[in-house]
Amino acid sequence: MTTTLPQAPADDAGPPPSPPGPARRVLALVRNTWRGLTSMRTALILLFLLAVAALPGAVLPQRTPSPNAVEDYLTAHPTLGPVLDDLGFFGVFATPWFAAIYLLLFISLIGCLVPRSFEHLRGLRVEPVAVPGNLARLPHHAEGTADEDPDEVIERARRRLRGWRVAVRSEPDGVRTLSAEKGALREVGNLVFHLSLVALLGGIAVGGLFGYEGQVIVMADGSEFCNSGIYAYDSFRPGMEVDGTGLDPFCVTVDGFRATFRPDGQPDSFDAAVRYQDAEAVQRGDDAWAPHGLAVNDPLRVDGERVYLLGHGYAPRFTVTFPDGQQRTGLVQWRPVDQGTLLSEGATKIDPPGVTDEAQRRRSQLAITGLFAPTSSGGGLVTSVYPALNNPEVAVDVLRGDLGLDSGRAQSIFSVDQGMVDQGRLVRVARENMRPGDQITLDDGTRVRFDDVQNWVSLQVSHDPAQTAVLVAAIALLGGLTLSLTIRRRRFWVRAAPAVPSTTDRRTVVALGGLARTDRAGYGEEFGRLAADLVPPRGDDGEDDDGR
Repeated sequence: MTTTLPQAPADDAGPPPSPPGPARRVLALVRNTWRGLTSMRTALILLFLLAVAALPGAVLPQRTPSPNAVEDYLTAHPTLGPVLDDLGFFGVFATPWFAAIYLLLFISLIGCLVPRSFEHLRGLRVEPVAVPGNLARLPHHAEGTADEDPDEVIERARRRLRGWRVAVRSEPDGVRTLSAEKGALREVGNLVFHLSLVALLGGIAVGGLFGYEGQVIVMADGSEFCNSGIYAYDSFRPGMEVDGTGLDPFCVTVDGFRATFRPDGQPDSFDAAVRYQDAEAVQRGDDAWAPHGLAVNDPLRVDGERVYLLGHGYAPRFTVTFPDGQQRTGLVQWRPVDQGTLLSEGATKIDPPGVTDEAQRRRSQLAITGLFAPTSSGGGLVTSVYPALNNPEVAVDVLRGDLGLDSGRAQSIFSVDQGMVDQGRLVRVARENMRPGDQITLDDGTRVRFDDVQNWVSLQVSHDPAQTAVLVAAIALLGGLTLSLTIRRRRFWVRAAPAVPSTTDRRTVVALGGLARTDRAGYGEEFGRLAADLVPPRGDDGEDDDGR
């Protein structure tokens, strides 16, 4: 007889799993990208990249506050300068790559902190962890006996640990335990620090979107500036969502300016006497003006705007008397070329009066260019030795011809069009060093008189709708950082067990353990004080732990 053994069933695991579809692959890619972006490691890397990306803004001049310094750098570095300019190193904080790092860091911090905050809130509601089985393995531990029962030992420990988060538990054989934690505010401070950093970055972003800055030069002789539009500014930097319309139309009048300098020429104080009207007064047509003393780092705050005093300079006043007796006065600011002595350069441009023929008018235009020294060193070469108006002198070249003002090309107010000079259409007709009251007579009888010097001030108007939020976030950031650096997270455990064998019914073996979340100095001393209060040291009453 043939016996047929049962055969094992064939290993039929079914068809192999089909590869995931395109939608699932895209979903997996998005999920993994989000997890990588919101990891703490990525946030730290992005924070480091943001710091590195901001370095050129601290080392190289930037176009927003210092356009002249950028031009000087490009002139001094004709090879490297254009390369850096193409990379955006002269406007770092407005470049797309800096904005990309900024945005990624913002998203990464939010993705890190929101889940961590909820986790920490849940952790605050959880009781302290149970007492470890072997307290002797902890960095800080102690053991002793007490002539109390376990409940009394635990109650005494609870009173001693007032202010700690405490949980009391029971174990078999009459053992009582106490778990205590302190320093949870350290983690709260850490979260507040990072959340404040996010709020700070958000406030800066809002300011960059809806804020603006504008600079304007105003003569300190009662001249007026009104914030009525971007045309009123010499330079204007709007936010990405600002088109220059709808500005609050406040007005500022600069009545005078006073500067004091130290003996070495360093500025001591800048003070401008101004009057202002807010937007409501301007719209009402009110004639009342509020006085204000404007100083460096002490801005005028009106209608949510801040008006800063940035600096000052000088504007020589020239009076030109033409052969027919008509006069024209030129008062234009000249640009300081030496901030230490305020040696300044500029160009005062004047059209001849009463000339109706366009060609003749272009041939008869005048430009008074040169250098102005508030305290002249004297001699044939004019230079300044001190920034105050102690001995003013100006070295001028008087040019006559076509200034190119009608050519349609932009032209600096501080210089003439060099192309007109090179073409011979603008010719020098006089050169002289002049002090206030001196005059030059040109070949056609025109007289140029140097009258006096007027101060001008440079004002900056800043609007930032998020400045209050940024201030609050900065204060909270410092507070959170202080908490995270000064508070220590530590744990303390007590196990009270009846002594076996015991010479008395109230003898209890007390085991203590402590653990700090960081190895900072200080917890060892604190643990020693707690142990001394809870476990009497041996030899206090002349007996050892066995009562002998």
